[in-house]
Amino acid sequence: MTSECYVYIVLPGETAFVTAGRFTLRESREGAAVGTFVYGRSYRERADAVELDPVELRLQPGPFETARMVGFFGAIRDAIPDAWGRRVIERHVRGEVSPFDYLLRGPDDRAGALGFGRATEPPAPRNRFNRAVDLERLQHTADALIGNDPEIAGTTAEQAQDLMLLGGTSMGGARPKAVVEDDNALWIAKFARTDDSYNHPRTEHGLLELARRCGIDAADSRLATVAQRDVLLVRRFDRERAADGFRRHRMISAVTLLRTDDDPLTRTNWSYLLLADEVRRVSTSPRRDLVELFRRMVFNAAISNLDDHPRNHAVLAREAGWRLSPAYDLTPFPVIAQERSLALECGLRGRGANRNNLISGHGRFMLARDEATQLFDAIVDTVRNEWQPTLRRAGVSATECRHLGRAFVHEGLFYDQQ
Repeated sequence: MTSECYVYIVLPGETAFVTAGRFTLRESREGAAVGTFVYGRSYRERADAVELDPVELRLQPGPFETARMVGFFGAIRDAIPDAWGRRVIERHVRGEVSPFDYLLRGPDDRAGALGFGRATEPPAPRNRFNRAVDLERLQHTADALIGNDPEIAGTTAEQAQDLMLLGGTSMGGARPKAVVEDDNALWIAKFARTDDSYNHPRTEHGLLELARRCGIDAADSRLATVAQRDVLLVRRFDRERAADGFRRHRMISAVTLLRTDDDPLTRTNWSYLLLADEVRRVSTSPRRDLVELFRRMVFNAAISNLDDHPRNHAVLAREAGWRLSPAYDLTPFPVIAQERSLALECGLRGRGANRNNLISGHGRFMLARDEATQLFDAIVDTVRNEWQPTLRRAGVSATECRHLGRAFVHEGLFYDQQ
């Protein structure tokens, strides 16, 4: 079985798609799949042409082939809807959906600068988005989808429209979300769930602020309240307002940089140290980005963000060159166990979220040991002293803070210091 589509891209400084090349997926009866991508000659000859990613799809004649990730190149796989987006598509289609179908049915406002379609010429970008006034309706639709309600309010056409407006982006996870335009910017609206054990929107808003207090470049966010429910709005850093629409910046996940997979059961190459090596190779400012990555690694350990998987790290290209993207998706896990492990290896002894291990790989981040130690101590002190006041200012209740307290500067952070 062979599936084929054209790959479109919005070039730096522009707002309209151009055709970059063609992607073909060939699947055997045994289930093996091979993907092929080739840049169009007319695209390669453009003076302003840029690569789709700096790992597998450098700007060369090709063709490129891969058997990894079921035949999907990393940059293309990054554009497939996340778990929430796939759930929305499955409800809309009401049938079996293949990875290739997910790619073509993904929302126009997926993360990054790529688009996909059957036609040689790309469609015009959609420049009308949900508004803040739509949040209540979208929240109700998300609740219905989470609850597997047989019907969503409205006519069949309205149900289909509401579902697709909830598509979110391709970077993220299973939490309900949608893209909203407000204040001349695009925001990812992240909705609360009725089964949440604490207020996720207010907590994440507070943690983004706490990250900035630790010197980390974190995504901008603000809170909205609809139907007495909180919604977190995170400003999209892969979009920039222009007179004729939105500029789209290329973006690839650490899954692509590490040439790995999403599956936590295999998690080959899930490593901050290996990620540091790749960031050093592709970044136009490696020293700054590596110190930033070290800060995030320590911060994740200090707040027990144990879900710091490779899709929660990315590099961004606003122009031709690549830089580490702002931090996003920060979640505390108030587990009882004191010895804790991050999702990515964070030192020479593996995933252990403790001081000795976190500092052990300092050279991979272009840091001397004393520099890494000073950064660790400064971040941990800030988290220890500021986490509760910062969350309280974000509107997290005292009861919720008591529930979350085990996540912050846990005892195990100082184990194994010999």
